[in-house]
Amino acid sequence: MKVEQKKLQKSQVELTFELTAEEFKEHVGHALEHLKKHVKVDGFREGKAPAKMVEDKIKPESLLMEAGDHAVQHVYTDYVLESKIEPVGNPEVKILKIAQGSPFVFTATITVLPEVELPDHKAIAKSVKGKDVSVTEEEVQDAINYLQKTRAKFTAHNNPAQIKDFVEIKYQSKDIENNKEIDDKFILGEGGFMKGFEDGIVGMKSGEEKEVKVKFPDDLPRKDLAGKESVFKIKVVSVQKMELPEINDEFAKQLGAFDSLAALKTSTKEGITAEKTEAEKQRKRAEILEKIAEKSKFETPEAMVEYEQQRLFEDFKNRITQSIKISFEEYLASIKKTEVEIKETYKKEAEKRLRGFLVLRELGKKENIQVSDKEVEEEVTKSIKNYSKEQLAKIDINELKEYTKGVIHNEKIFQLLEKLSS
Repeated sequence: MKVEQKKLQKSQVELTFELTAEEFKEHVGHALEHLKKHVKVDGFREGKAPAKMVEDKIKPESLLMEAGDHAVQHVYTDYVLESKIEPVGNPEVKILKIAQGSPFVFTATITVLPEVELPDHKAIAKSVKGKDVSVTEEEVQDAINYLQKTRAKFTAHNNPAQIKDFVEIKYQSKDIENNKEIDDKFILGEGGFMKGFEDGIVGMKSGEEKEVKVKFPDDLPRKDLAGKESVFKIKVVSVQKMELPEINDEFAKQLGAFDSLAALKTSTKEGITAEKTEAEKQRKRAEILEKIAEKSKFETPEAMVEYEQQRLFEDFKNRITQSIKISFEEYLASIKKTEVEIKETYKKEAEKRLRGFLVLRELGKKENIQVSDKEVEEEVTKSIKNYSKEQLAKIDINELKEYTKGVIHNEKIFQLLEKLSS
């Protein structure tokens, strides 16, 4: 068998395979064995007729097609494994020559992972500096105020609703979800609605209905509603007075293992500091990777970009249908855009993610980053402890191991880069 490789643009390779007539004859034999199991010949049980009689019943073109498929599948797969080519996705196959007693020729065009030429990644890592992490007293107090609200007591009353009351409402507008009635509940004045909406609820009693005219923000993403006035029909279901506990030592003790308010504040500050430290670590890692990727040289495989772009689009599509409870077709109609236009907005992000993946992969090869089976097993054992039996039943353990291996691999690379930049 002869094989020729031809490099194409955009990280594609064209492989041309030429099998001799004798080599192809073996695949014809396999095809015949497969087809004879499904051909009925009078006087014989299914699959037991002589090959010659079966062949006489099979159309020549059907036999050739079956033999060609068998040859392509086995020859291509064996070659990829032996040559250690790293194809992305399935090949585009074209049969150039196929006939009984003649050589069999076909091409397989594949996208391969590109060769990446890295810059001086160590110098780049050293050039990226971290930012100091600090926590203000205001941030600590805001966090404690949030905890205070989670311990609030609510008492229903029939008085007019006032700012800081907890209200439960139903509302609808012909401009929102086809006039569908929407349920909501929030602290009046802190619901995050458009200006004028919550002001219109002030003074309303439980069971009362009212129409409120509200103007949508000028910078609203939905251009058909931006700056437009709309009438909302609002019904107050209930009004409750919210009583907040006093923030003192007793409040702190009720929250858990704190003997004083000072201890709660210290713990809260430590928690916020940890969150900010982690966020800064991720920001710094992203900056290092982005700068290395910017100076790396390689062709970006179009097929991989399209795959990642589609994946990001599908994630967005699922979030939309789950969060606003309308079909994606209705959402597209409301914003007057097509799927193609939405998908196009994810192209740059897809390219960025792909470049990051390829650079991390090359860094791992250059720095000889290894992940042992023991490391993977230990990490998988830790992670599955947090899963329920129902969740575990749905998990493909091999996929989880492969994912975990990738996470550990990338973590080792980032830790190496961080040592250089510290």
